[in-house]
Amino acid sequence: MKKITIILAMAFIALQANSFTITDKAKVTHSKPIYKTVIKRAPYQECWDEEVPVRRYDNSYEKNSNPLGIIIGSVAGGIIGHQVGKGRGKDFATVGGALIGTVVGHNLSQRGHKRRNSYRDYDTVQRCETKYTKSSMEKFVGYKNIAYYNGKKIVKRSQRKLRYIPINITIHY
Repeated sequence: MKKITIILAMAFIALQANSFTITDKAKVTHSKPIYKTVIKRAPYQECWDEEVPVRRYDNSYEKNSNPLGIIIGSVAGGIIGHQVGKGRGKDFATVGGALIGTVVGHNLSQRGHKRRNSYRDYDTVQRCETKYTKSSMEKFVGYKNIAYYNGKKIVKRSQRKLRYIPINITIHY
């Protein structure tokens, strides 16, 4: 008697709801594995040596060993030294001025002229470029489970093979 009361109560509640749902199941006829193509890119560097033009400058000195500079320095030093001294000191000042003028004239003649020549040269420079290798592989993503229910094909994807696909049927009245 209790069972009948419970069934009638459930039927009464279901009729008041204007709809009810039942669950059925469809037997899976076959499952197909699903694969996805994955492309991996791996970077690598390709390097080479390249000759590039550069402008160089030659900052060398030209040395003049000109005896004329020594002579002019000693004469000028002697004249200046002769102007400084008095009496017997005048002779010493003339000789000292001549010696100092000789040294200065010698140094000036050895200094030379700065020469700046430019010329074209080449440097070797390493150039690199990043490139990528591509590799593809098939990755397993799951199963495509196929079943038929009342003549209609039902497909459900899952991570594993299914034996049955659950079907919810809602009846509205």
